[in-house]
Amino acid sequence: MLKRKQSSRVEAQPVTDFGPDESLSDNADILWINKPWVHSLLRICAIISVISVCMNTPVTFEHYPPLQYVTFTLDTLLMFLYTAEMIAKMHIRGIVKGDSSYVKDRWCVFDGFMVFCLWVSLVLQVFEIADIVDQMSPWGMLRIPRPLIMIRAFRIYFRFELPRTRITNILKRSGEQIWSVSIFLIFFLLLYGILGVQMFGTFTYHCVVNDTKPGNVTWNSLAIPDTHCSPELEEGYQCPPGFKCMDLEDLGLSRQELGYSGFNEIGTSIFTVYEASSQEGWVFLMYRAIDSFPCWRSYFYFITLIFFLAWLVKNVFIAVIIETFAEIRVQFQQMWGSRSSTTSTATTQKMMRSSVFHMFILSMVTVDVIVAASNYYKGENFRRQYDEFYLAEVAFTVLFDLEALLKIWCLGFTGYISSSLHKFELLLVIGTTLHVYPDLYHSQFTYFQVLRVVRLIKISPALEDFVYKIFGPGKKLGSLVVFTASLLIVMSAISLQMFCFVEELDRFTTFPRAFMSMFQILTQEGWVDVMDQTLNAVGHMWAPVVAIYFILYHLFATLILLSLFVAVILDNLELDEDLKKLKQLKQSEANADTKEKLPLRLRIFEKFPNRPQMVKISKLPSDFTVPKIRESFMKQFIDRQQQDTCCLFRILPSASSCSCDRSKRSAIEDNKYIDQKLRKSVFSIRARNLLEKETAVTKILRACTRQRMLSGSFEGQPAKERSILSVQHHIRQERRSLRHGSNSQRISRGKSLETLTQDHSNTVRYRNAQREDSEIKMIQEKKEQAEMKRKVQEEELRENHPYFDKPLFIVGREHRFRNFCRVVVRARFNASKTDPVTGAVKNTKYHQLYDLLGLVTYLDWVMIVVTICSCISMMFESPFRRVMHAPTLQIAEYVFVIFMSIELNLKIMADGLFFTPTAVIRDFGGVMDIFIYLVSLIFLCWMPQNVPAESGAQLLMVLRCLRPLRIFKLVPQMRKVVRELFSGFKEIFLVSILLLTLMLVFASFGVQLFAGKLAKCNDPNIIRREDCNGIFRINVSVSKNLNLKLRPGEKKPGFWVPRVWANPRNFNFDNVGNAMLALFEVLSLKGWVEVRDVIIHRVGPIHGIYIHVFVFLGCMIGLTLFVGVVIANFNENKGTALLTVDQRRWEDLKSRLKIAQPLHLPPRPDNDGFRAKMYDITQHPFFKRTIALLVLAQSVLLSVKWDVEDPVTVPLATMSVVFTFIFVLEVTMKIIAMSPAGFWQSRRNRYDLLVTSLGVLWVVLHFALLNAYTYMMGACVIVFRFFSICGKHVTLKMLLLTVVVSMYKSFFIIVGMFLLLLCYAFAGVVLFGTVKYGENINRHANFSSAGKAITVLFRIVTGEDWNKIMHDCMVQPPFCTPDEFTYWATDCGNYAGALMYFCSFYVIIAYIMLNLLVAIIVENFSLFYSTEEDQLLSYNDLRHFQIIWNMVDDKREGVIPTFRVKFLLRLLRGRLEVDLDKDKLLFKHMCYEMERLHNGGDVTFHDVLSMLSYRSVDIRKSLQLEELLAREQLEYTIEEEVAKQTIRMWLKKCLKRIRAKQQQSCSIIHSLRESQQQELSRFLNPPSIETTQPGEDTSANSQDPSTQPETSSQQQLLSPTLSDRGGSRQDAGDAGKPQRKFGQWRLPSAPKPISHSVSSVNLRFGGRTTMKSVVCKMNPMTDTASCGSEVKKWWTRQLTVESDESGDDLLDI
Repeated sequence: MLKRKQSSRVEAQPVTDFGPDESLSDNADILWINKPWVHSLLRICAIISVISVCMNTPVTFEHYPPLQYVTFTLDTLLMFLYTAEMIAKMHIRGIVKGDSSYVKDRWCVFDGFMVFCLWVSLVLQVFEIADIVDQMSPWGMLRIPRPLIMIRAFRIYFRFELPRTRITNILKRSGEQIWSVSIFLIFFLLLYGILGVQMFGTFTYHCVVNDTKPGNVTWNSLAIPDTHCSPELEEGYQCPPGFKCMDLEDLGLSRQELGYSGFNEIGTSIFTVYEASSQEGWVFLMYRAIDSFPCWRSYFYFITLIFFLAWLVKNVFIAVIIETFAEIRVQFQQMWGSRSSTTSTATTQKMMRSSVFHMFILSMVTVDVIVAASNYYKGENFRRQYDEFYLAEVAFTVLFDLEALLKIWCLGFTGYISSSLHKFELLLVIGTTLHVYPDLYHSQFTYFQVLRVVRLIKISPALEDFVYKIFGPGKKLGSLVVFTASLLIVMSAISLQMFCFVEELDRFTTFPRAFMSMFQILTQEGWVDVMDQTLNAVGHMWAPVVAIYFILYHLFATLILLSLFVAVILDNLELDEDLKKLKQLKQSEANADTKEKLPLRLRIFEKFPNRPQMVKISKLPSDFTVPKIRESFMKQFIDRQQQDTCCLFRILPSASSCSCDRSKRSAIEDNKYIDQKLRKSVFSIRARNLLEKETAVTKILRACTRQRMLSGSFEGQPAKERSILSVQHHIRQERRSLRHGSNSQRISRGKSLETLTQDHSNTVRYRNAQREDSEIKMIQEKKEQAEMKRKVQEEELRENHPYFDKPLFIVGREHRFRNFCRVVVRARFNASKTDPVTGAVKNTKYHQLYDLLGLVTYLDWVMIVVTICSCISMMFESPFRRVMHAPTLQIAEYVFVIFMSIELNLKIMADGLFFTPTAVIRDFGGVMDIFIYLVSLIFLCWMPQNVPAESGAQLLMVLRCLRPLRIFKLVPQMRKVVRELFSGFKEIFLVSILLLTLMLVFASFGVQLFAGKLAKCNDPNIIRREDCNGIFRINVSVSKNLNLKLRPGEKKPGFWVPRVWANPRNFNFDNVGNAMLALFEVLSLKGWVEVRDVIIHRVGPIHGIYIHVFVFLGCMIGLTLFVGVVIANFNENKGTALLTVDQRRWEDLKSRLKIAQPLHLPPRPDNDGFRAKMYDITQHPFFKRTIALLVLAQSVLLSVKWDVEDPVTVPLATMSVVFTFIFVLEVTMKIIAMSPAGFWQSRRNRYDLLVTSLGVLWVVLHFALLNAYTYMMGACVIVFRFFSICGKHVTLKMLLLTVVVSMYKSFFIIVGMFLLLLCYAFAGVVLFGTVKYGENINRHANFSSAGKAITVLFRIVTGEDWNKIMHDCMVQPPFCTPDEFTYWATDCGNYAGALMYFCSFYVIIAYIMLNLLVAIIVENFSLFYSTEEDQLLSYNDLRHFQIIWNMVDDKREGVIPTFRVKFLLRLLRGRLEVDLDKDKLLFKHMCYEMERLHNGGDVTFHDVLSMLSYRSVDIRKSLQLEELLAREQLEYTIEEEVAKQTIRMWLKKCLKRIRAKQQQSCSIIHSLRESQQQELSRFLNPPSIETTQPGEDTSANSQDPSTQPETSSQQQLLSPTLSDRGGSRQDAGDAGKPQRKFGQWRLPSAPKPISHSVSSVNLRFGGRTTMKSVVCKMNPMTDTASCGSEVKKWWTRQLTVESDESGDDLLDI
């Protein structure tokens, strides 16, 4: 999908150098600056400078005072070195003068700026050492630019083997697309910011104690935990007794103390919306809104915000990054390198190559991994140095050391280290050998022991290939890892210098803490807490600047960086272009082979003996008469070659009799062979006849093309760029001429070398086309043979086994009851309404509704409704309202079971249960239906009254919750979603194995290092375990949002608890199982900050590297692997993974054309009156931009909440009224310019009219009522108008269209996600409905009802503290109250159930389903944002076609009659132009295609556009196999029919002319008889002057120009007539023959007038020869005899030579 761009060229490209120009002139007097070692030294110094600035903080100097002088010394040396370099470059280049002067080079300017920053930092440090400047002063921010010197260390790699223009264009286009998507993101942020301000406003109402006074709000005044409330009694949360709902802002709290999150004004609202869109902390904002306002507002606002912003819009941002960098990755393919497999050397010994040796080593590695995974914490008193695990580790280390020595001995040391795998093994050998040393055991060397598990990848070849495909070549991922690490270091150093002087902020005091904070923002876990703490520390003044800084860094790190990793993985999964077509053929071949055999459930009948049903007849076979068979029917089974042979013998009578006998015998043998061949294949004759027709047509086209090219018919015409339609038409003609004829006949002696080379290339193309055709036909034949074989097997079973295809072996095949059941089961709504006369499909008004009704059968529709009603009934179930004790809920249960019983009985009677071709249980869906039915039936019959926890009855209730999955089976599109999920199971399974391997490595390491070390006393003041007893007072966290400070003598709320020595509540590393669970939670990037802090606090700061490395690998590689694999599988399931560049462009074009619509803009009025001027004004770009600015200005009025009590609301509403009248004026001007009918044609105009009408209505109501409802209505009108900006901005329109199309295409995926969520919600109510409240299970988030369970699961989909909810549901005694009889009487959880429930749900939904949405968005973004060079039809072409269609479709109905298509085609210009002088045949084909496909009826906009798109592409390169075959067959049929019609029309015309010539000849004979009589009279009485004057001849000649002979060569070729043939021939043979005698002429009885057809003949005295020639030329018998050969030769010339006549004369189009 991503490699739609052209691959990089193989030939050498000029190097583009974006790095510094370090090669100065050789004649420079300062030589040391050109030395390579100087350049390397300066790069090393850049890294040293970054290290120095990272150590330059007050807290670092406080802990390590000597570092202040170390950094000062380093900076001084660096300052002198870089200053000397700067002076040397200025001396060589010049400072200002010259083309390459110092200030004109961008890198020199950068270096100079870095030297200046270094000087400033050095001077500042001198002042700090001298105590002139305080170290904690803001002057330290002057060091902020210094970390950018890291660029000097890597800028040498900014040299690429690509032209500079190409890289510049790539970067320019990338910047434009990133800017466009940024505007789109800002649009949605602004939209939801405005909605948040108007829907919520401030969150300042809290529950406080009754005696709270203004200005005296403390932590003890708030409820525990802090709770928001609503002052209105009917909405929101009401405070409990003893508390009252008060506005803390009115009580004296400042904005900084209240927090920066909320919807107070537009700026804070946008900030809060962005926080929520990052899916971090959004749910707590929603809970605050639920408590403060009506709950429906909160659910609607936040759920839509997550769906649109977090899942759609931000994924569009990811899509543009992937799509933009796809071209860069392809262009840099040579820089990154290609995949190359490593092979072992030839000197490997026999034992080393044996599979037994490899399997033995791998089995030993497996045993070692199992032993290491079995290690666990045995207590502090157990001696860990020399236990059984240590001895086993020593044994395995010795074994693997011997293996390495053996390989070195066999291969030699040089041959051994030549393999990368052997290098890795040698590293493990050295590391594990050091690890078994007692002092190093259970140290950092443990990594080498646990890394042995990586060798197990060699066990599975599929896993090994997958790993190699993902991570090879390593230069790609290596470059990204280095870039990411460098970015983290630079941004950490910048943040360090920016915030190190801020008091009460300990996150940026030292470089390690700054690095951890910036890394935390990169992973998005708790990044809001980092930002909030920094905002509170810097104060209200600098808070906006700091917020923008963190948001920009978060946006870049989470979108661009992660998208780069996904892009690299997708690039590694992409196939090469030359392998894609081969894969397509192989896949088609495999699909053909899979349909050959019957399923196993039907082949079981072959094991039984045949018992065919016999029919008893009462009449002998000899009594039956043999029917007569027509001879024409038998002739079609005679081979064409035999007929040709017989004709040949008839033509050649000189052939010997023996040869005739041989021919007869061979003919008999051929007939036998033909009879056998026909028995095997019935379709061969039809295929051969069709092939002969196609061959004949293409052979004629080949000859015509050759004649045209040889005759040079295009020469002498003005040079004009040909349209793509003409180019593709001639490509088709040339390809068919090459395919159906040999090029050897074209080669002659006089051809040049270039011509011979061209003929050779044509021959190669001809052979390639033949081979491709043979492969395609072979696959077709395989498919047909497989289908025929399957049908034959099924028919044999049907005839030989009487119980085959009998439901339940009882109901007969054609029984009336079965036929009735079939009718009931298969009855469905006929969505396509056809005309009974023409057979054409009628375009109904509600075709979308009809398509929906015809989606499934009537029976399935009934079951869908029943299943939905049953699910709605289950929504009302809860642990406190159970179906066993609620008769009203049992009704739906009975209805579901009864209806499903009827449905299954009907389907079983109609199609059978198992042993029939269309059985109910023929796939997993049928098994699931039977399972759901049995579970429902058993539960309905049992209906247990008491259900103990973790019992079989509770398991039955959980299985009953699978009922919504019936929708997957009933709806075909839902089954397709399931196939998309499970078709890529292999790749997802391999990724899961890789992640499990990674988790196992780190889990084993964690067990050996952290087992038993994480347990501490809950009292932080107690260090030793012996002292951890008694009780202590623990403080309670009241609120995360408020920033109140303790007053003197005040204590935070708390209570007394006993001291306990225990592990952390949610994780530990005492065994591999617990470690794997903790690392799985960390892999989801949830809870890893707590794990990091605990490890650093309880084990040591150095061990924080462990969790950071795991998170980096899991986040950057592990999670992106899931994204890449799911996207790749989605493309493979849709068939786009194997598409070539041309095929992908064609699919994009088809999708774009489906969305394209006719223009709804009426034409400009013809006159120059008032309407025309209004039209020009309203269509002017300045007018449109002005309206867009006015819309934005009106939207700014919603920056604060419109409240009746706020005095600012009245002037804002008044200004909105003014804007409304301006928009009324706009609509009025458009209606005048376009007329009301023309204005109504556009959907955008209708929307503007609706919003404007609502605005006018609001103005009337506002001045009449002036209450809260009118203000709310006015805000809604402004929000509705804000949406109109998308239609006025092209970029926003296309991106919004991307989101809309993505929602449309992902509708069934979203529905499938909701059904899964519904099943899990029902199961959660059964399993965890009564679990006690904990850390995250509270009154907002719990499973007490299905509605709340859905809300909790939606929160888990976003990953918001899902692991904490899981641990709350794992609560076990003694922390809860169990019950042995009923699960609804206990408040305990289910440990195993919670583990399977939450982990499976999170993996399926978050890792797979959401990534499917990303795949759809990426696909649709590539559809709308492909560049012009990647488009087959550009947007300009589509726009031009829309304009022409708008001219032809004057009624604006979207359809035109078929006869208007030719006018539309004649009006097209540019790349879609059809030149009637050159491509008249193409014009005929296109017109006839429209007539044939639509039976002469109306054609739509998309019909004509689709026809043009097919004609404008090379179908051999762009179309896939099935579509290509269908299109070529259609074009063959069109060409044949057009040829037939052309011949038919020409023959009619010829016959008409022949009849006219016959009548003309008769009149000539009569006139000649009369002239003969006159001549005889002149002979008897010779005249003295001529009988005809020249003037009369001339006038007679000019009387009727239509009767003159047609001498034009083009006219002769287009319509040859008998007069033309006679007129062009000289009767030279009659000159020497004797003339006829007078007695042979018969004189007429009466004189007749001379015909005008011979008036041009000068009858002179003695003109007997002229009369004879005239008679011979006008003789009709001579031309009629040669008419057959004339017609035979005409067809070839007809298709080649253009005619000046109209096309209506030859083909009625």
